[in-house]
Amino acid sequence: MKIKLRIPLLCLALCLVFALNSSASEVVQGKCLEYNTELKMIKLEEFDTNFGKEAPYGQSTGIVSEFDCSKAKIGIRPEPGDILRIAYKVKGDTKTAIKVMNVSKQDLRKK
Repeated sequence: MKIKLRIPLLCLALCLVFALNSSASEVVQGKCLEYNTELKMIKLEEFDTNFGKEAPYGQSTGIVSEFDCSKAKIGIRPEPGDILRIAYKVKGDTKTAIKVMNVSKQDLRKK
């Protein structure tokens, strides 16, 4: 009887340990102002989430952020003027990108 109880408890404990190790990243969407391939840095003008017919990707908030993309997975190469979605983690004062998605060149709403 005790063995039947230990196995599910062990599985539950392992699931909790793995869940604690994973952490969610932050996401931002906006217009690419600059993509420096040498430094692997992206400068982005952030957008809000007020979508509409005039602004299908949101309105500009006026906040300009820089992201370190040296270790990021980058889909379609970003160019100035493209709408990007970046998943990132904050480490100290730097924002380190995990994934860079080019929303304007791969607009899934058109499918």
